[in-house]
Amino acid sequence: MRITQSMLSNNMLRNLSNSYAKLDTYMNQVSTGKKINRPSDDPVIAMKGINYRSQVSEVDQYLRNTNEVHNWMDNSDAALDKATQTMQKLRELAVQASNGTYDEEERENIKKEAEQLKEHLIDIANTQVNGKYIFNGTNTTEPPYADGNFTANLDKVSIEVAAGTKLQANVNGEDVFGNDLFANIDTFINQLGEGDQAGIESSIETLDGGINQIINARADLGARMNRLELVENRLSEQKIIATSTMAENENVDYEEAITNLITQESLHRAALSAGSRIIQPSLVDFLQ
Repeated sequence: MRITQSMLSNNMLRNLSNSYAKLDTYMNQVSTGKKINRPSDDPVIAMKGINYRSQVSEVDQYLRNTNEVHNWMDNSDAALDKATQTMQKLRELAVQASNGTYDEEERENIKKEAEQLKEHLIDIANTQVNGKYIFNGTNTTEPPYADGNFTANLDKVSIEVAAGTKLQANVNGEDVFGNDLFANIDTFINQLGEGDQAGIESSIETLDGGINQIINARADLGARMNRLELVENRLSEQKIIATSTMAENENVDYEEAITNLITQESLHRAALSAGSRIIQPSLVDFLQ
């Protein structure tokens, strides 16, 4: 096969063009820190990157969901704490009023305080967070205590915190303020006004029952809060793994990239030098 000057020149130009392309690739890797800049650079890495990014985005969304669950649970827990304190104060008043030495005026003062505590308990039952009534199930736009009665929606507010895993974010209002809790308080207040000593004494046990049901609801909430913490820990670990895997797939090894760039620069200079020798002088060069 006869090798012509034109063939040598064309091969040299093609090889130099390939060399420039490699230099461009390595320089982009060093400047961007990524193995590829276009899907066409490496479709396999590109497809894996899409999957890894989807995993990270999914975990981020679940973490945002856990923040919403925290918002419900933390506010519910704070409200239950205040409700417990209110009921305990009412019980203290009942114990105080059960003392037979109290006269009518003193019982009237206790009654006024009990009425204020009841109003405070109503405010707790109608607690709003971001415009939502947290003790009325999924009916978050209407107060559960209205027109002198407490009637709560029993539907659970469930939020997905992991693939296939939903947690109940709310506390069932009936579990806290149901079982005639407010009616029993009204009965106690009326007994104070009537001076019903036997009724006042019996109200202590009734108020104890109200305290216990609030404590039980708070214990159930605490168990769900503990589970939420475990879910958060697992999500944090998944995010670390997914982010690390995505970085390994996409991020360039700087030491390797810089070495490749320097090596390619040396090869490119050598190619240019060799090419200048391959191109032979033409007849025009001799005529000059």
